[in-house]
Amino acid sequence: MAKNDRVRNIGIAAHIDAGKTTVSERFLYYSGKIHQIGEVHDGEAKTYWMDQEKERGITITAAAITFDWNGYEIRLIDTPGHVDFTIEVERSLRVLDGAVIVFCAVGGVEPQSETVWRQADKFEIPRMVFVNKMDRIGADFAGVVQQIRERLGAVAIPIQLPIGSEDRYEGAIDLILMKSLIDSGDPKDPVKIGEIPSDMVEAAELAREELLEAVADVDDGIAEKYLAGESIEAAELQKAIRDACLRCAAVPVLCGTALRNKGVRPLLDAVIDYLPSPLDVPPITGVDPNDTEVVLTREPKDGAPLAALLFKVAMDDGRKIVFLRVFSGSIKAGQEVLNVRTGKKEKIARLFETHANKRNRIEKAGAGTIVTATGLKTATTGDTLCDPDAPIMLERIDTYEPVISTAIEPDTNAEKDKLDFAINKLVEEDPTFRVRDDAETGQTIISGMGELHLEIMVERLRREYKVNPRVGRPQVVYREAITKNASGVAEFERQLKEEAIYGKVGCTVEPRDRGTGSSFESDLDPELFPQSLVEAAMQGLRDASQSGPSGYPLEDVAVHLTSMEFREEAQPVAGVRAAAAESFRQVASKAEAIRLEPIMDVEITTPEEALGAVIGDLQQRAGHILDVGARGNKSLIKAKVPLANMFGYSTKVRTISSGRAEFSMRFSAYDRLS
Repeated sequence: MAKNDRVRNIGIAAHIDAGKTTVSERFLYYSGKIHQIGEVHDGEAKTYWMDQEKERGITITAAAITFDWNGYEIRLIDTPGHVDFTIEVERSLRVLDGAVIVFCAVGGVEPQSETVWRQADKFEIPRMVFVNKMDRIGADFAGVVQQIRERLGAVAIPIQLPIGSEDRYEGAIDLILMKSLIDSGDPKDPVKIGEIPSDMVEAAELAREELLEAVADVDDGIAEKYLAGESIEAAELQKAIRDACLRCAAVPVLCGTALRNKGVRPLLDAVIDYLPSPLDVPPITGVDPNDTEVVLTREPKDGAPLAALLFKVAMDDGRKIVFLRVFSGSIKAGQEVLNVRTGKKEKIARLFETHANKRNRIEKAGAGTIVTATGLKTATTGDTLCDPDAPIMLERIDTYEPVISTAIEPDTNAEKDKLDFAINKLVEEDPTFRVRDDAETGQTIISGMGELHLEIMVERLRREYKVNPRVGRPQVVYREAITKNASGVAEFERQLKEEAIYGKVGCTVEPRDRGTGSSFESDLDPELFPQSLVEAAMQGLRDASQSGPSGYPLEDVAVHLTSMEFREEAQPVAGVRAAAAESFRQVASKAEAIRLEPIMDVEITTPEEALGAVIGDLQQRAGHILDVGARGNKSLIKAKVPLANMFGYSTKVRTISSGRAEFSMRFSAYDRLS
């Protein structure tokens, strides 16, 4: 295993169809990890290990791979590009040190690539950009760079200049070395390094000047030399770009076409040159689980106490496999670790280095490694595993609330237990996949992030768990919000056998701005009321808020506990909790609740001749058109549309555009029904 300074933990992320899995395949081929290139369009990509990925030609679940390049060990995670599987990107970025974001040279900054960028911003992930598909009609390298600057607010610094584009794309000019890099397209041929073509010398010199100006803006040393007119060596320019990249102050941009085997090897070199090793990132921080006010740090050293984050769960023939990032210390097969969430110790049975769905068994993993393990029965996504003698709790991984649901039931009564078992296994794998029983109908309801998400999950039930459920039509998941202030008091009194229960609680509710979430506060004097009773009442308010007057979860409400009465002899904890819940229900019913539905951001690219028909169809779906512009030689429509009105849209938009329009959709917010 390589030393930490010769390791790169990176992810590849992009909008669907930008070509990131093709980039990953070329990485594996050029590194010698595989000896035959598997193409996405043939379903042969080595990072595809689910049958559905091979059939659909899309990444559904993040795949981890380890390979070597020029004496460095690269641990790569290829992430999904479809919005329904955003959680896979989120939890991968949480444990990575750097990322390569792939943009299509024609499509540019598309909705999911924008989402990925914001996720990387949240975790302060250093990243670089690969503008792919330079051979496609309409490829526009400069246009994509400008979009990155304008739409993402990033300091994008091109370190290459493309030589040609579309069917005339040959390679790139390295603006640091001022040399041409030409790939023949035959993966067996080496990259040919030569002089800049004579007809591009002027453009290359201008691009290099722009590069120096951009780097001078983010590096004082380069700025001094640049302003003084001194020459700047390639090595110091490269170091300045690396330093800026590690600080997330700049983003190096390269170009190529992975499918045609052009630009991938310079990209691999750039991963080594510009993205961080585990030693380049700050020590991981967490809190003391016994006192969350105490902040703790762990250095990325094998000799430090163990601190690892479990970021993914997968099932393999019914056996639970967990993915771990070891931030500090080391972990061994057979070792006992503390699961901070449960407060219990668990034993690592086996450790593996992972290559998609294949695993190589190892005995030990040090700081900075990403490995898989078996034997952790109760651990789940977001759990911290640490040294029992040095507990630390790392920040958990955010998840997302489902926006679509459907009823599911076994084909026969005999299959019910089998179906329940299988669904629970999938829920354990995917935090955005939920299951509940409908109290009124007795049906089992599954919920997810979109139609494709639920479709994939149902198909997995059939293929992996051999159950054939009946599935209802997808339904959107609604929420509720109140529109006015209200207050009230409720009294709860019961006599159970020998014991009495009593509580009386008052509360107020008021609406908050959409999307700000709910808040719960106590207005009671802490010196007059026991803390245990205040906590019980607050819990009663929180529990009741899970369901509004129409039975949907309530959002964006400010709740205040205003009064409380109790009797010491009448189970006060249970009494005030029940009274608080009843008080909230009564008050919420007076606050004029409205029903909210998921509103989606929709982008459609369409030939101009179909523009009117596409806009008319969106308006029939109660869509609000935000903007109509251009993307390449097509029209670009941006709109907000209720999710309930988007079922079956892919078929409709293909029909009205003669199969030439494309669309993408992502969740925007819950808002009032149209």
